[in-house]
Amino acid sequence: MGRAGSGARGAAAAGAAAGPLLLLLLLARPSPAAAGDTSKSDTRLVSEQFSQSPQKLSFYSWYGSARLFHFRVPPDTVLLRWLLQVSQGGDPTCAKVEITVYFRYGAPPVINPLGTSFPANTSTQPSFLIKMLQSNASINISHPAPGDWFVAAHLPPSSQKIELKGFIPTCAYIFQPDMLVVRVAEVSILEPNTPFPQILLSRPSYLKIFVPEYTQELLLELQGCVSNRSLGCPVHLTVGSATLPGNFQKVLTCTDPPQTCRLLLPSPPWDRWLQVTAKSLAGPHTLVAFSTLASLTVCRPWIMNFHHLLQNSPNQSRNTSSGLLPPSPGYQDLGRSSPAGGGPFCLLSYQVMREDVDVLSVHFRPLDRASVLVQSDTPSVMRLHLNTGMDSGGSLTVSLWANKSVIANNTLVKVCVNAASPFLGFNTSLNCTTAFSQGYPLALSTVSRKANLIIPYPETDSWYLSLQLVCLQSPEECEKSSVLVETALSLVPCLNDCGPYGQCLLLRRHGYLYAGCSCKAGWRGWSCTDDSTAQTEAQQRMAVLLLTLSNLLFLAPIALSVYRCLLVEASVYAYTMFFSTFYHACDQPGEAVLCILNYDTLQYCDFLGSGVSIWVTILCMARLKAALKYVLLLLGTLVFAMSLQLDRRGAWNMMGPCLFAFVIMVTMWVYRCGHRRHCYPTSWQRWVFYLLPGISMATVAISIYSSMMTSSNYYYTHSIWHMLLAGSTAFLLPPRDKHTEPWTCSQKLTCHYQICKNHQEELYTVT
Repeated sequence: MGRAGSGARGAAAAGAAAGPLLLLLLLARPSPAAAGDTSKSDTRLVSEQFSQSPQKLSFYSWYGSARLFHFRVPPDTVLLRWLLQVSQGGDPTCAKVEITVYFRYGAPPVINPLGTSFPANTSTQPSFLIKMLQSNASINISHPAPGDWFVAAHLPPSSQKIELKGFIPTCAYIFQPDMLVVRVAEVSILEPNTPFPQILLSRPSYLKIFVPEYTQELLLELQGCVSNRSLGCPVHLTVGSATLPGNFQKVLTCTDPPQTCRLLLPSPPWDRWLQVTAKSLAGPHTLVAFSTLASLTVCRPWIMNFHHLLQNSPNQSRNTSSGLLPPSPGYQDLGRSSPAGGGPFCLLSYQVMREDVDVLSVHFRPLDRASVLVQSDTPSVMRLHLNTGMDSGGSLTVSLWANKSVIANNTLVKVCVNAASPFLGFNTSLNCTTAFSQGYPLALSTVSRKANLIIPYPETDSWYLSLQLVCLQSPEECEKSSVLVETALSLVPCLNDCGPYGQCLLLRRHGYLYAGCSCKAGWRGWSCTDDSTAQTEAQQRMAVLLLTLSNLLFLAPIALSVYRCLLVEASVYAYTMFFSTFYHACDQPGEAVLCILNYDTLQYCDFLGSGVSIWVTILCMARLKAALKYVLLLLGTLVFAMSLQLDRRGAWNMMGPCLFAFVIMVTMWVYRCGHRRHCYPTSWQRWVFYLLPGISMATVAISIYSSMMTSSNYYYTHSIWHMLLAGSTAFLLPPRDKHTEPWTCSQKLTCHYQICKNHQEELYTVT
């Protein structure tokens, strides 16, 4: 391999060594004015601040519980400072809680506060996080990478207790991050193969070099380094940008002789500017002069497309169903020489088509074929465009497989998945490490002919898939060998659509979309694959039977109401039993699910029936006159319908009307006690055998509903709530009138259909 322009390096280096030396002699004794200028603020730096609206934090149960903030760092930023502010609102008795804040460059942070397992073949990096209380904090990052940065925050994991809204103190924890950046307004351009002289005193020098596509290596050298007060070359060179959670910045400290001060960067990031910062390690009044030289190693790609396929195999038919194409002799010489005599090829570049299917759903496939030819002397590279700014909210899936007959026993297909630039050093290393990133290694062999990789929330960048055939024992065996590897590359919102026990939900933050899995039936994890606390199918069926069949106890108050000619109350109880049964049949996760109507409709009807059942029972116990009773029944039902539409989960939306009915009942009972000069109800048997058991059951039911329900025991406690509510209703219903016979409600409708008869001839109707 040769470096472009290497022939002129010797002359350029000689001139570079003399130039800084002459300038250093002129400035060896800086004037007091010059020394005073260095103490002032650097006029090259410009500060900017960005802020986003605060968000209320939630206790963590799944990824949607975390609040996500999306910032964009401008280019040429040398300092990034996060200003984190937390404030508490609501009830002053709220306790202080620990807040966890995550930071990541390029994509939302992959977090796991619950310690659950990820799906098989999933590769994640540990998140960079801090924990803080209700106070302010700041984090500084020097030389941050320009582009998307994400901040996520949440409260500790939520408890399993189901709490009623309105019975617990309202605690609000408000989190707001601000981003303060300091960027360089004047940055020097470092041109390849051209020495750039510099003088360092107290201020650092900011440079940047553009790395074009197909750059194989970047070599940075410090030449002609001299200092007026110290020996050696006291220069600290920082190359690259800082990223989180991993930081792969390269640091070069040139304290040794100048000729050894060099930094070689294999596979630097393609098609972008690379930041270089030089600082003096000498004293505040010591001048250091040197020249910086950047050399780029060119990489000649052989671009594989449909025309090359036709030229190399004109007589071979393409099998698109299997994706196999036998190698031709033309393929085996691609990595050795160029037909035009321009130097060797360093990679086989396969053109990849991006097919956008849906939101966060993309398919990648090589043009005109389904397989990739892999050789031993030249890496095969595929480029995946994930740099639209909206691709980092899904999961990148890579699936590779090869036929057993095409892989020899002593050969191995090494695969590296990298961002920003491909890994090209298979001949020297197999760790998939490029200049500023650690890739994801895979391998295909006769033992394992398939390889899969899942990357949640991939960084916004161009991703590269590099493949090469490796012979570990005798490299000579691989010289004339080649393997066809089939690929399946895609970006999906959620892996396997979160499985049967999860729901894939799209989340949004200021126009940025990302996906997360909401699990059920005790399943947990990033894709709802962690079954450590999962329910078995038997437990799921048992839960459904408990929650649905427990509603059959409402048959007792229904029959008792019909027996005592309380037809309106019987209708309300039948309505409640029906919708509660089918709501809980639809509310269950997993396989045991039956929905006869929309879930939201069933839930609304269940809540409405429960509230109206309590309302009509209390009014029935008040023994009001028929006209007033039915007016209050209708008005109470309308009030319940309105309040549940406003806030279905609010406890006082249901308790308020019920307490009003209870006040009416107590008022009527007190009035009768004063009017009759006797306690009401008058019979002690009524108190002992009916009212006290009914009140006790209702009290126990309310206690269980408000303080004992958790996510794990919901199926049992809520079933007990159904039974206690139905039982207390049966006990609390008032007895029938003494002059009324049981089961004689139909005798009150004496006119049958004539009850709707209008004596005006033109309005006569029969129903």
